[in-house]
Amino acid sequence: MAMLQVTDLEVSYGMIQAIKGISFDVKQGEVIALIGANGAGKTTILHTVTGLLKSKSGKIEFEGKDITKLAGNKIVSLGMAHVPEGRRVFADLSVLENLRLGAYTRKDKQEIEDTLQMIYKRFPRLEERKSQLAGTLSGGEQQMLAMGRALMSHPKIILMDEPSMGLSPIFVSEIFDIIKEISAGGTTVLVVEQNAKKALSIANRAYVLETGKIVLNGAAKELLENDSVKKAYLGE
Repeated sequence: MAMLQVTDLEVSYGMIQAIKGISFDVKQGEVIALIGANGAGKTTILHTVTGLLKSKSGKIEFEGKDITKLAGNKIVSLGMAHVPEGRRVFADLSVLENLRLGAYTRKDKQEIEDTLQMIYKRFPRLEERKSQLAGTLSGGEQQMLAMGRALMSHPKIILMDEPSMGLSPIFVSEIFDIIKEISAGGTTVLVVEQNAKKALSIANRAYVLETGKIVLNGAAKELLENDSVKKAYLGE
């Protein structure tokens, strides 16, 4: 059974149909990439899965439970975390306060502290800057903070929206190394990314989106070698 199963999903903004009956699944322990041009509907899919948008029709199941109509905060409690596009850190709060907000669904104080130490180990820069206001961090550091904040909820699956957007090449490599580490630590990952080459290099499988439809899917290694993918997304 898939951990996340999306079936015949349709999402509209008023008269405009953004997602046109797509189906995909994510199995436990996988890194799945959703790639496609700007406006293909990648972010819309993540927002619908995490309860920020309502679908017109279709079904979303998480660990066998129908979450199609569930509120976003309830979905977090089930073990799903979302790292939004543009990082969305709380600029006027400190790094530590941002991280603690990520654990709002958890009650065990000791567990929260243990998770915090684990995140500091994975992101040493966040520990160095824990008292600093999040708004004063660089783009790459804010991305690390957004990822750390999501991990504070101890998710079973983490959904990342354009984690490399606007980052310098050195930070891009670092962020993708961290995604690999998160996956190796047992967390399932669904990543939406315009940097198709990077996304395919770390994913097990991938889905290619064009104007709200899945036009290709398969093993990430095979898609890296696919001529139409190379031409459209890898600049070859």
